[in-house]
Amino acid sequence: VGVALAVTLLCLAIALPMAFYIAKVAKPWARRGLVVAVLLPLWGGYLVKGYAWRAMFSPGSEFSASGGGGVLDSTIGWTPGFGQTALVITLAYQWLPYMVLPIYAGLDRLPASLLDASADLGGRPLRTFRSIITPMIIPSIAAGSIFTFSLSLGDYIMPNIVGGTTQLIGNLIARTLLAPNQPLAAAFTLWPIIII
Repeated sequence: VGVALAVTLLCLAIALPMAFYIAKVAKPWARRGLVVAVLLPLWGGYLVKGYAWRAMFSPGSEFSASGGGGVLDSTIGWTPGFGQTALVITLAYQWLPYMVLPIYAGLDRLPASLLDASADLGGRPLRTFRSIITPMIIPSIAAGSIFTFSLSLGDYIMPNIVGGTTQLIGNLIARTLLAPNQPLAAAFTLWPIIII
């Protein structure tokens, strides 16, 4: 649950400015291209993206003949390695479009006249965001949060690729089924259903 919450909050922090820029700042002719750019990562294979992030986070010589480590290790000299941080970053990358698109749709429907009225009445940008924009896009934020939270909570493959020892509920259920302990696995499956 903690990993799913972290992924959801990270996606929200990235998606809000992205969606606002696309919906309200970008020129009308550029909006479609930016929406396609947001959707573009979805066209890549799920496993391919996971192994690409594994190559970036690799701390040792797993992907390098010279023993220099992954892309981050060899370029900036630091990598989080495999574990919870790598898993949160990878899942946030995987599910970010599912947060950006609902927020973009909510902001796109937001009348520009409301923002203009707020500016005319002396509302500063932060006050406008807090008092006008946020209440109107709460349903969009909720939709994007449901997508990212539920997809992260139920992920089974990425913890095996970049998670190191970090395991999610799906991995625990699979490990219990291999034990074999079907009653315990069935009990574990109730938790994601109850949480979601």
